[in-house]
Amino acid sequence: MKRTGALEQPRTTAIRVPVRAAIVIAMAAFLGVVAFFWPFFVAPGTFGSRYAPLAIFGALLVLILCVVISEIAEGGINSKALAMLGVLSAVNAAIRPLGAGTAGIETVFFILVLAGRVYGPGFGFTLGCTSLFASALITGGVGPWMPYQMFGCAFVSMLAGLLPRATGRREVLLLAVYGGLSGFLFGFLLNLSFWPFSLDPNSSIAYLPGLPFTEQWQRYVAFDLATPLGWDTGRAVTNIVCITLAGPAVLTVFRRAARKARFQAPVHFAKADREVSADAGPSERRGQDRLHLGRRFPRYRRKPPPESRTAVEAE
Repeated sequence: MKRTGALEQPRTTAIRVPVRAAIVIAMAAFLGVVAFFWPFFVAPGTFGSRYAPLAIFGALLVLILCVVISEIAEGGINSKALAMLGVLSAVNAAIRPLGAGTAGIETVFFILVLAGRVYGPGFGFTLGCTSLFASALITGGVGPWMPYQMFGCAFVSMLAGLLPRATGRREVLLLAVYGGLSGFLFGFLLNLSFWPFSLDPNSSIAYLPGLPFTEQWQRYVAFDLATPLGWDTGRAVTNIVCITLAGPAVLTVFRRAARKARFQAPVHFAKADREVSADAGPSERRGQDRLHLGRRFPRYRRKPPPESRTAVEAE
């Protein structure tokens, strides 16, 4: 008898993403890439202030995130998905200070990856935004870098929901590899936002306005390899270790919660057998309640008095 391996886990969609929302997300991804790569297009001081481009593109990301979340919410987010979103956002906000970014240790990403995998890309995108926003309020991390972090985490969790199907150890291995790569990619993109302000202009790896794109790119790659790569490596290793060790148990818990929640299951209300008029007295209403209770649970049906049972046995 041929074995087919582990059973394939059904995909859960906690938040529907309609076609229009998908188009908006694609446009937001393009604008987000432009916002991340702003040093290659706009030089500091162009708008009268050195930090004006960073603030302007950060505000643009906030508007993009608001539009995308509104489109996703319009597509269908019910109370159960909203409750799950609130719980996981609170959990992420609570565990993020445990790492606090020391040596690149970030404990927030592995939950984003696993939740996006189980609950779908729409839920993952929203969770990435709300988690970073809540944790920034708790840790005092509100600043011009926060929109970039929210946008990056939103796409890390969303792309986890678009990974190919896999089961068992292959799924954990796939998520661990993706977690490591996303840790490097997140750092590579986020470092672009502060690269023009972090080094002496006379340095060979510093940002220098007016250079061609190829030379500017070579400088940034050298900067990323020389300075923040150690932090990005810590983030990637943390993702791999957390997903490998805690991934199977967390995936099981998330999928069990998804089965019990039945996010997209339609709600039906049973029609009453007999309506009680508004003028009915308390005794009639209690009798109606006993009738329904007896029909649903036979052991609660009222038994006949002893005299009636004796008469029935005599007949």
